[in-house]
Amino acid sequence: MNVGLGLPISEPECLLKWARRADDGPFSTLGLLDRLVYDNPEPLVALGVLAGATSRIRVQTEVLLAPLREPALLAKQAATLDRMSGGRFTLGIGLGARRDDYEAAGVDVHTRGARLNETMVVMRRVWSGEPYVQEIGSIGPAPAQPGGPEVLFGSFSQAGLRRAARFGDGLLCAAHLADADRQFRDAEQAWQEEGRAGRPRLVAQFNAVLGPDHLIERARESLRAYYGGPHYMNLPAGFAEGAVASMLTTPSQIHDTLVHMSDIGADEVMLYCWASDAAQVDRFAETLGEWGMPAR
Repeated sequence: MNVGLGLPISEPECLLKWARRADDGPFSTLGLLDRLVYDNPEPLVALGVLAGATSRIRVQTEVLLAPLREPALLAKQAATLDRMSGGRFTLGIGLGARRDDYEAAGVDVHTRGARLNETMVVMRRVWSGEPYVQEIGSIGPAPAQPGGPEVLFGSFSQAGLRRAARFGDGLLCAAHLADADRQFRDAEQAWQEEGRAGRPRLVAQFNAVLGPDHLIERARESLRAYYGGPHYMNLPAGFAEGAVASMLTTPSQIHDTLVHMSDIGADEVMLYCWASDAAQVDRFAETLGEWGMPAR
C-alpha cells in the first residue's frame, strides 16, 4: 500500500520545499485540494509547478471541482500536466460541498451532477484523440497515459460511486475508519454492476499532523475553520468537530490507520496535513520508517 501527502494550503510559497522533501522520501503522491472562495492556490497551476520541481513523486488534485470548469479546457489542462510530468498526474474530481464556490463561478449548483457527467464524456473524447466535434477537430496534446490521466472520484453518495464506476478509475474518499470498509465495498459493488473488469483503485484521505503540541492545536483550529460557515450543503450536524476529533496526531494512530486500511484493501492512503511547517514531511517520513517503509 502506498502513502501520499496532502499538502497544506495556508502558505503556497512553502509548497516547493514540501514537494522536494517528499520526493526524497517514502511518499507516493502529493495531493492538493480545490476551492474557489478560499485562500488556497489553484491546484492545476500549483501542481504543474511542483511536478517541475520533482522527478519521481506523483501529483494529484484532491478533489478538483470539475463542474466549475469548462470541459474542453479542463481536458487540455489535465492532458498537458499529465504529458509534461511524464504521466505522474492523477485527476481527482468531485462536486464539492460549498454553495459559495458555485455562486462565484456563476454555475447552477443544482446542475452540478449532470455537468460532471458531461465533463467526463468530453474529457474522455478529447483524451482519446477523437474530434471535439466533427467540424472543429481534435484537441491536444495527447496525454502521456493512453486514454488520459488516472481519474479518481471523490464521493460519499451512491450516485457518486456509480459515476466513479462508469467514468473513472477508482474512488478517493475522505475516510473515517468506521466508514472506510463500507465505502470500499460499495465502490467495488458499483464497479461490478457497471460491468467493469478488475477492481477500482481505492484511495482514502485522513487528516493528520504530528507535534509539537502548538502545531497540533493550530491544525485543529484550521480544520475547524475550514468546515465552518453557512455555505456547506448537506453536512451532518457536528461534522466539523468530528473531523477535528478524528485527526491523526500521533505515530501510533497513523500506524494503526495504515494497518487497518491495508487490511481492507486500500491501494493508497493520503495523509492530509494541516500544518505548513515543512518539518512535517520529515516527521511523517520518520513515522513510516519506524513501521518498515524506508525512504526511496
